[in-house]
Amino acid sequence: MAKECVILLHGMARSDRSMKTMEAALSAQGYAVVNYAYPSTDYDIETIAKEHIAKAIAQCQPSTKVNFVTHSLGSIILRKYLSEHTMRTLGRVVMLGPPNKGSEVVDKLRDVLGFNFINGDAGMQLGTGELSIPNTLGKANFDVGIVAGTNSINWILSSLIPNADDGKVSVESTKLEGMGDHIEMPVAHPFLMKNERVIAQVINYLKNGSFEHDDNP
Repeated sequence: MAKECVILLHGMARSDRSMKTMEAALSAQGYAVVNYAYPSTDYDIETIAKEHIAKAIAQCQPSTKVNFVTHSLGSIILRKYLSEHTMRTLGRVVMLGPPNKGSEVVDKLRDVLGFNFINGDAGMQLGTGELSIPNTLGKANFDVGIVAGTNSINWILSSLIPNADDGKVSVESTKLEGMGDHIEMPVAHPFLMKNERVIAQVINYLKNGSFEHDDNP
């Protein structure tokens, strides 16, 4: 019997190297892992979703269950794809620091010189307005667990974000109607995919459909 597949989608202005720790941990759990690199700053969200998610799925064995672990922008790329495609083989999804309701950082800095150059067209689409891409994709109609970070290493960006945040995305913005579970962890946005405790929660959700909350009996 073929192994379940897990596709890893990195965040904005990152590469598959950022997901190497996650890749090794999931491979050790017996998953067939596809650590997929996509050009996050070269195109808009629609183009990336259209041209790259299917390519990632094609790297999994046919007819096997396909799960996803996504960081930040990768979560929105996947949501865009799933809003337009039905995956009969789709298993579970775990999102790390996803700007599911957009990011106030984009609202405040989008007109700053160099922001578009660094973050690309996709980054410019991650604001909190009603017409931003994340806010036009609707609720989750798939099995998804979400990890929100609550530590920040960037107090300047955190000052632009209301309430608890991970330095890039507020805890509230990570939430998505229809999600299966949600957990807050004291980790900063750039380290969510490398943190051992976060990785353990990812594995728990992929296997059981829930996170291990501290208040669980």
